Amino acid sequence: MFMLAGFFWGGLTAPISIKLAGIYGIIDVPDARKIHTGNMPRGAGIGLWLGYMLMAVLMSDSSPSMRFIATGATVIFLCGYLDDMCSLSPYLRLALHIMASALVVVPLNLGFMASVIAVLWVAGVTSAYNLIDGMNGLCISIFIASSVALFMTGHSYAGIYMGAMALGVLCWNFPSAQTFLGDGGSTLLGYLFAAHFLTVSGDNLSQMPLPLMLGVLALFGGVPVIDTLTAFTRRILCGKSPFYPDKKHLHHILISLTGSNVITVTIILSLQLFMLAWGMRLWPR
Repeated sequence: MFMLAGFFWGGLTAPISIKLAGIYGIIDVPDARKIHTGNMPRGAGIGLWLGYMLMAVLMSDSSPSMRFIATGATVIFLCGYLDDMCSLSPYLRLALHIMASALVVVPLNLGFMASVIAVLWVAGVTSAYNLIDGMNGLCISIFIASSVALFMTGHSYAGIYMGAMALGVLCWNFPSAQTFLGDGGSTLLGYLFAAHFLTVSGDNLSQMPLPLMLGVLALFGGVPVIDTLTAFTRRILCGKSPFYPDKKHLHHILISLTGSNVITVTIILSLQLFMLAWGMRLWPR
């Protein structure tokens, strides 16, 4: 039931977001660092955000943590949606991401060091999903795989519903796109996964030795986190801002080698599934 509801919600709200993008001029214009060649409406994340808010209202009594996640998700989405319309400072966005991450982590009472790491990880995953969103279907496919991991670690209803919503939007984004997630949608997906994962796994993570905790977080963060860390390191070593955009992400490299969007997404999704499976092997039983 949750799966069908999520799928139809995502699939039916995507065309509404396309109309809104046309009305408010939320259009992704191609440039030298982008792969697409024509103007594309973006902002499909608004349906995902509204769908999540509906789930949060319905499940708030049985899952009080969803109130914190829903509040943080609203901050993340609105920040990204505004950025889709008029570019915001990357440092302002980072500050808002950290604030929204702290909103979820602080109530978990993980201890000082674990809480600091958790806040940075949630904020990092939020930004990483945005940076990996450079190709049709890539960010959404990674999120769906991560939602399956949520289901397997205990967030069954949220994982099923969020993954199904994303699958509904995927029908409008892959293999040929009629709309993009936009920054509001991609950061929202990263935040929702990271926040729910921390909520269900916080106690287990806080009891792990620090190296194991960092390893598990890296594996569940997956390809987006590794790709973002690599990009930031590369840019800093070149004397540039870590937020300086370029065309050297993993998906850029693979598309130049394969010449195929579908093959590139399949390779990266396979890597993501491998990392999630490895993370599950380290998961306390």
